[in-house]
Amino acid sequence: MDRNKQEQSRECLTEAKQETEATAKWSWVEASIWTERMLAALENGVKGGKWFSLIDKVYAPRTLERAWKKVHSNRGAAGVDKVSTERFASRAEHYLAELSTALCNGSYRPEGIRRVHIPKGGGKRRPLGIPTVKDRIVQTALKMVLEPIFEEEFLPSSYGFRPGRGCKDALREVDQLLKSGFTWVVDADLQSYFDTIQHRALMDQVEARVSDGRIIGLIESYLQQEVFDGLSRWTPTSGTPQGAIISPLLANLYLHPLDELIAAEGLRMVRYADDFVILCRNPRDAQRALHLVQQWTSGHGLQLHPDKTRLGDCTQAGQGFEFLGYRFEGGRRHVRRKSLKALRDKIRAKTGRSRGDSLERIIADLNPTLRGWFAYFKHANARTFRPIDGFVRRRLRSVLRSHLRRPGRGVCLNDHLRWPNAFFANQRLFTMHEARLALASQPR
Repeated sequence: MDRNKQEQSRECLTEAKQETEATAKWSWVEASIWTERMLAALENGVKGGKWFSLIDKVYAPRTLERAWKKVHSNRGAAGVDKVSTERFASRAEHYLAELSTALCNGSYRPEGIRRVHIPKGGGKRRPLGIPTVKDRIVQTALKMVLEPIFEEEFLPSSYGFRPGRGCKDALREVDQLLKSGFTWVVDADLQSYFDTIQHRALMDQVEARVSDGRIIGLIESYLQQEVFDGLSRWTPTSGTPQGAIISPLLANLYLHPLDELIAAEGLRMVRYADDFVILCRNPRDAQRALHLVQQWTSGHGLQLHPDKTRLGDCTQAGQGFEFLGYRFEGGRRHVRRKSLKALRDKIRAKTGRSRGDSLERIIADLNPTLRGWFAYFKHANARTFRPIDGFVRRRLRSVLRSHLRRPGRGVCLNDHLRWPNAFFANQRLFTMHEARLALASQPR
């Protein structure tokens, strides 16, 4: 009898532990959509492996209200209808009710996408699609419903645009693999990935898990949204627009079979959206990995960039690789040159001599940029930071010279005496070198 009680007690503790772990795993989901019963079905699998009757979760007023709060907090520009988040907010209750009714009766149709071009670096520009506020709300609601279904299948090797995972997690994994002897790298670059995703192949991936025809139709309508770029307009036949809220989830789904293929071959890949590296112990495995990637991409309508895809031994000079802003080479991790240049460009933009603001306001504007950059790159080589601090102070001294109506070109030796480093410290200028010293002194 006592033994039976002990076994029952152990079973109860095991069940309680499993429930606690499941709750923590899915703590990010929207509770009004993903009830405990639905999460249990997600964990245990649904009949036939497909989910039915999901559209009612999308058009539920609570779902749309929650989606609107997310869109409103992210702000963003107006779409082709010129309705901003501020204008939408003035009649949010009315607009949300309209959206719910239209989704419920099937009359909802997405509007076109306004395309803009943002600087990418190297003089290049990246196309960005801006949906209307209404479409962003529906896409957010759709993502809230679908993301847990796909997340249950995604592999640990994928880090980009996933809940509870990010760049730093991916970089830690790369560091760990390199230290474990996986120094041969396949550094792959997918050419125009978001624009070349094949619609039919993507929808096959969606339909393998979702059997709600209205949900399928909704996703297809987003893939076929008309694009407005200045005076030009067209309907895309491939790709998913960068800037659309649902795009990162669909992009991860499209590359999920590649994750599975590489894992099944016993190879180690670290992927952040369309940026990935495969780390191997020897050149033979690296060659095999590159061949697998080439075969898979050619069979799925994707292309590897011929000049940016390579393999090599990253312990050797000149054979390193760049990933998520860093360069890994010779057993060390450096900030890549493009990342340093981008920071300097941002500093220049905020410290122009013609800027009429006070030094206090300029520093208040600069500090968030400097703190954010340091927070991401703080584990880079310690010698990275002092030159950046010096560059910032030189720019600020130039601004101060302009306030005194002195020449701005060149460096005046008296500047360091008039405005020494301590002067800027008293003005609360964030200093990366000091921050790195403080970080190094912390107990591990």
